[in-house]
Amino acid sequence: MNYNEMKQSYLKGWHTWNVRSVLSHVHMPDGFALNVAFKEYREGHYLKETLVGRFVNEYGREPAETAFPGTHAFDESYTEMSLTWCDMEIKVESAAEGDELVLLVTPVKKQVRPAMLVLEGGFLWGKPGWVEKDGGRLIGHTSDKEYSVYTTGQATEDFNIPVQTAFLSVVLDGPVAFSTGKNRSLTEVQELIASHKKAHAEGAARFGELQPMYEAMESALGWDTVYDAKHDRVISPVSRLWSIGSGGYVLFCWDNFFAGFMASLGNRELAYSNLREILEEQTQEGFVPNFAYATGQCSADRSQPPVGSAMLLETYRIHGEKWIVEELYEDLLRWNCWFAEHRMNGSGALCWGSEEIPVKYGNRWETTGVHDTFGAALESGLDNSPMYDDVPFNKETHRLELEDVGLTGLYILDCRSLIDLAKLIGRDEDIARLQERMEKACAGLEGLWDEENGFYYNRRTDTGEFSRRISPTNFYALFSPEVSQERQRRIAEHYYNPSEFYGEWMLPSIARNDPAYLDQEYWRGRVWAPLNFLVYLALARTELEEVRHDLAQKSAKLFMKEWTEHRHVHENYSALTGEGCDSGNSDKFYHWGALLCVIALADAGYIEGFGAPL
Repeated sequence: MNYNEMKQSYLKGWHTWNVRSVLSHVHMPDGFALNVAFKEYREGHYLKETLVGRFVNEYGREPAETAFPGTHAFDESYTEMSLTWCDMEIKVESAAEGDELVLLVTPVKKQVRPAMLVLEGGFLWGKPGWVEKDGGRLIGHTSDKEYSVYTTGQATEDFNIPVQTAFLSVVLDGPVAFSTGKNRSLTEVQELIASHKKAHAEGAARFGELQPMYEAMESALGWDTVYDAKHDRVISPVSRLWSIGSGGYVLFCWDNFFAGFMASLGNRELAYSNLREILEEQTQEGFVPNFAYATGQCSADRSQPPVGSAMLLETYRIHGEKWIVEELYEDLLRWNCWFAEHRMNGSGALCWGSEEIPVKYGNRWETTGVHDTFGAALESGLDNSPMYDDVPFNKETHRLELEDVGLTGLYILDCRSLIDLAKLIGRDEDIARLQERMEKACAGLEGLWDEENGFYYNRRTDTGEFSRRISPTNFYALFSPEVSQERQRRIAEHYYNPSEFYGEWMLPSIARNDPAYLDQEYWRGRVWAPLNFLVYLALARTELEEVRHDLAQKSAKLFMKEWTEHRHVHENYSALTGEGCDSGNSDKFYHWGALLCVIALADAGYIEGFGAPL
């Protein structure tokens, strides 16, 4: 098998891949879409597109909905989404079997006059086809196929709604079912929905008491996965809100590598799609960019944390297919070479950087901070981290004047992972070079050890002094095989130090005794799932088992607080309260928040061999 064969096989059946609404179900590959919408009669508002975590409705005066994402099976066999809007509560469930789809819309709380439920038909992404209404049936036509859509609802009419194609409209005064293929009764649809829900729960039960965490991770990825018609591909951007604000989709480097690995726990096709498609954005210079937008904009000056080979290795550990490693290996090796050539100092330690580039489109992220300190901070992924405040930028080397423990540790992980992958696919000729780079980086890391304080610190390259501003990235030193058990124990003292990292909600993105910690604004003190995840991965090959278990427990507690209360998967969380909703800079459904679940699953033994050598 190869990737294109797998992709064509995957691009079939019903999916929630329309980025504009989580209540839009699309049949692939023909793009026939059924979109669930609502009109209420207290003030006449119309909800055409439902999204998770929207702060305000983009249509101005229209009230914003609050969506509560439920189960979303990776194979789309069952989905559940609830929403509140205009004092109504509505649950929408789906079940898919091959080319047939059923939808069940249940009003939990109604207005005095029942709302109108609308099922819009259409063809997305320029796909050929047309839709008509024939009595109580909606029909979608392609050149060689016909879709019939039926409903159990009581028909009603109201043409003062923003619909431009044929649609079904019914009174939402009780449960309403829609079905394709054949005309099913409400009872038949309810029974089919219930059986699919039960089957999914039985499958997820393999995770024991951590089943809710697996289902939360699956939900985050399932609802955030969309179809990109421009490149005919399936991707899992960090959230639909980010994608819509970026012209249709946005891919972030380390975010999508994480998405690929998370998906591997339940769906190999989605895992491989995310790993492959973020690598498709690789620049001519050889690095995977910080971002790539649907508009064509991309960060030509900088990359992001090199976690791709490690995530591919962990994905291979689960599925054991060499062909995907063979397809991705060369691009990952090229990226590894780029880091060595552009970000490694003579000592072997690495610095974040930003290249000098011509402006392509004029997007602010292509101009703000480019070839300067902020651009290099963006490359770290820790955009406004206090670690990089006031650190000079060297315009000759294109790097920060700061040898970075975090980047050096991640580069060691990258080399280590590529060596395992090279052995796996018989690329023995690469191993010596990778080993040499890893040893050089390990030597550079040793120069960042402070014996007096028992910790690895970033070091200024212009003054030679240690920087005492520390974050969880300092623990990435544990990726080095050269860190002795004695040093591991001393490093663990910093983990348990309440003045630095330890507390109820952790790990804070800057030490608690740092002046910026109380800012609790983005990377200035808040808790971020990828930091916890990478620290846990760094702990995997150490003797610090107690630390590992503690971090897993703290991560699970943090995640479940917001998930249980609001069904949110946050971009980041307060290190003071564990809340995510307290900040406008925390997307409410950002899939990498579910890395906290992965930590718990790995610690409980559900990811066999996680972090170990092949």
